Parts: sequence; structure tokens; C-alpha cells
Amino acid sequence: MSCCKPYISCIVLLVLLMPILYKFIIWIITDPSNIKFYVTHASFTQFNLTTNNTLYYNLKVNITVRSPNKHTIVHYKEIKAKAWYKDNGFGKVNLTPFDQGHNNTTFPKVVFEGHNVIRLKPKQLGEYKEETSARVYDDLAVGLDLTITTKIVGIDSTNWKPMYVRCLPLRVPLISKGRTTHPFNVSKCTNFFK
Repeated sequence: MSCCKPYISCIVLLVLLMPILYKFIIWIITDPSNIKFYVTHASFTQFNLTTNNTLYYNLKVNITVRSPNKHTIVHYKEIKAKAWYKDNGFGKVNLTPFDQGHNNTTFPKVVFEGHNVIRLKPKQLGEYKEETSARVYDDLAVGLDLTITTKIVGIDSTNWKPMYVRCLPLRVPLISKGRTTHPFNVSKCTNFFK
């Protein structure tokens, strides 16, 4: 019987470690942190700051979301998009939840439209005026707050911590009469868990 003690100890240890090992393997397979986000196009059709600091805006943003996971479906349960100009938040919108299949690319579009009061510092106000004359605005950012789950072989994972995606700096042209004088450059985003 004493010769079996090491084997019994190993079996008990293995049984205790199996749930941890299982979760680790599932996490490696379904890890959503390798999803890539890009802003492929952005443009304004309106971006006017009035003398009472009210910003009227219409910003269209095309995003590409690339999931290289070969065995995982990613379910975006909640998507909140936010826009900033020179560190001043000016727009928020909720996007429709969606599922992203195995090894898939999805192309969500975001439209920020409305008006909001923002407070630009004197230097920023001077930059805004220069950018208005050039018809291209610098120092913009778009962020996505995401709540996601993953599914592998039909089994839902637990809810992941909320993911945050930050796309900056963006240089966004103003489209007037259907034309723009500046092209938009694709911007890679950074994602991390909060």
C-alpha cells in the first residue's frame, strides 16, 4: 500500500488542478485580447463651435474588427462608443450588439450627431480656428466600451471584464458639398481590459 501513496497523491493533486488547468486552456483558446480594431474611415459633415461653446457635430466613423480566433465566437453584448476632441468628450452612442464568428472581420459604423457644450482652452480654441480654415481636425479620439462573452463549441464563457478600445490620434476631414480636400489615414486602435 505504501507504494501507491505517491500515485494517489498525484491523482488527488491532478483532480484538484484540473478545473484550474481547464479554465486556463479555455482562456488561451478564447482569449479576446487578440482582437484587432481599426478606424478605416472618419469624416465630419458638420463641426461648428459657437461663441457660447456649443459644438454642433456630425461625425461618421467606420471601424474594422478582426477576430483571428479559429474556434471562438465573440458576442459583443454591450457597445458604447464615445468621441473626444482635444480631450473634451462631445458624443456618445450605443451600438447594436452583435456576434462575430470564427476567424471573422466585422465592419461596424458609428454616427455621432448632435450638439454638446465643450470648454476649449485658449490654445485649443486657436487650433480649432486653424483647423476649421484647413477643413481637417486634429487630436480627435474614439473609444469603445465593450462587454463581451465568448463561445467555444456551443459553451458560453463567463462574462469577461469589460474591454476598452481607444483609437487615437485621429485626423478627421470635413466633407463639404460631397467633397473633402484631405484623405483619412487608417488608424490602429489599442484594446485592453479594465
